Amino acid sequence: MSDTLALVLRLLAVFVVFLVFPLVIGQTEHKVMAHMQGRLGPMYAGGFHGWAQLVADGVKFVQKEDVVPAGADRRIFQLAPAVALLPYLLVMVAIPVGPHNAVGQALDAGVFYVLAVMGVGVLGSLMAGWASANKFSLLGGVRTAAQLLAYELPMLLTAASVAMAAGTLSLPGILDAFHWWWVPWQLVGGVVFFVAGLAELQRPPFDMPVADSEIIFGAYTEYTGLRFALFLLAEYAGIVVLSALTTVLFLGGWHGPFGADGLGWLWTLVKTVALCFVVIWLRVTYPRLREDQLQKLAWTVLIPLALAQIALTGVVKVVIS
Repeated sequence: MSDTLALVLRLLAVFVVFLVFPLVIGQTEHKVMAHMQGRLGPMYAGGFHGWAQLVADGVKFVQKEDVVPAGADRRIFQLAPAVALLPYLLVMVAIPVGPHNAVGQALDAGVFYVLAVMGVGVLGSLMAGWASANKFSLLGGVRTAAQLLAYELPMLLTAASVAMAAGTLSLPGILDAFHWWWVPWQLVGGVVFFVAGLAELQRPPFDMPVADSEIIFGAYTEYTGLRFALFLLAEYAGIVVLSALTTVLFLGGWHGPFGADGLGWLWTLVKTVALCFVVIWLRVTYPRLREDQLQKLAWTVLIPLALAQIALTGVVKVVIS
């Protein structure tokens, strides 16, 4: 009974983090972009530092009318936001935040599990684009599919490189086998994984599927109110998941210069928040890639780098053994 209670408490903690962290990242994005671009709006709501901006956004979404286009596939249209959001909750269950079994549920094939489930989340955009009965939305969905095909492979290859180095597919097992000299050795793979993850999340500069200047807002054009808010929440949840996975696979997770046992969760949090800041920084800094540039980056740069990382890992493993 005690084991069951411990599992329930861990899953409840994951659920609370899932509800809170994406909102915190969304609020942080408002503030960071306001400082970097000199925006006054997000710094005004509520008075001190615009603390009520997130509340104002929530009220705005709740008040908007929930509209379903007359020609839409109603059931698929309504289901798409949940398909986009829930996979990230399932991924968070398998991400370790500290030593001594500080994870919702440890899985023997955790690497394959998290990558497979993250791929399901992209299907929400495909469903939304197809079901909206809108040519702009359909074009956004097709672009999403093309991005998924191009960037899923480098993510899988670089994650496989880390699994090869650790000799296990378990995320806690990878952290148990981690050594600090892995960081420069796996640095290229970490950058490839992070960039490919940004493309899968359709974050700038990889946001061609939602290019407002060409296709309005892509697959989400016909969505309003809370359903549109769920897509935004899925995006911020994806940022948290991508940053946490990059931390676990390439930055040592809970390992730190001191206090790894007692402060392991803090090291994981600091590294994850730092990567979330990088995601926001990239949005403010770089212009959107064209569709041909986006595909060229994946097939001619990221995939060869990922294959080179796997080859390097094989050589190092042979030398060590």
